[in-house]
Amino acid sequence: MIKTPLKKVYHSTQDYIFILIGTLLYGFGFNGFILSNEIITGGLSGICALIYFITSIPVSFSYLAINLVLLAIAYKILGLKFVLKTVFGVFSLSLSLSLFEWLLQGVPILKDEPFMSIIIGACLCGTGLGLIFTANGSTGGTDIIAAIVTKYKNISIGRALLFCDFIIISSSYFLFQDVEKIVFGFVEMVISNYILDMVINSNRQSVQFFIFSQKYDDICDAIIKEIDRGCTILEGTGGYSKSPVKVVVVMAKKSESIAIFRLVKEIDPQAFISQSTVRGVYGEGFDQIKT
Repeated sequence: MIKTPLKKVYHSTQDYIFILIGTLLYGFGFNGFILSNEIITGGLSGICALIYFITSIPVSFSYLAINLVLLAIAYKILGLKFVLKTVFGVFSLSLSLSLFEWLLQGVPILKDEPFMSIIIGACLCGTGLGLIFTANGSTGGTDIIAAIVTKYKNISIGRALLFCDFIIISSSYFLFQDVEKIVFGFVEMVISNYILDMVINSNRQSVQFFIFSQKYDDICDAIIKEIDRGCTILEGTGGYSKSPVKVVVVMAKKSESIAIFRLVKEIDPQAFISQSTVRGVYGEGFDQIKT
């Protein structure tokens, strides 16, 4: 009983560390390879970059100011837990952007190599965002919109961000009058979103769990309340012992598998778990049947 609170603190601390690392990667990639080459990306950082090139207001300042307004929406729809990690992500990323603005002074790390800079910057930004979302956090901005969409629709976060990014990047033409910069912006968008999806495993794969435990009721209740996934309890008989056994069957998103393992381990460390990857899961919370 003493270990459970400690485990929760450990997992929460681990999440915040991942969020911090993710924001540092994003701040470095954005300032060192993208903003310094005058490339507009998608998301709120792209909007803030447009503001910077028009008014010279630092990206870190406008990013923080806009996000303070958006946090109220996240609290109402996504809950206090998401908002707490979002607040941490917003302030962490704002400080990260400010740090690398000061360290790099707007000078590109790779001079006269805009295309290579965009590829490296996109990989760093996509990896950073992936780590943040893996820890159930957010950097605010359009990430909040993406998290809301994925809460109700079975689409990847990268695709949810795609439409907003397209509009933001295209609008940079009115500022620079340079088609090449728009092309670079779209290249960054595609690579960043692809890396994002790869990191958080949101490739629309699902997993199936068979959980054998004497504490099946507690496990089932915890999965329903904390993971928001339904469970089915099957009747079984041990082939060797001939004793009756209960089996909990769970269908979940691949990105939710770590959380389910954590719950089961906390409730019953002796539980026997089988996990398998499944495709074509249809119904509430998954894909809709298409005819």
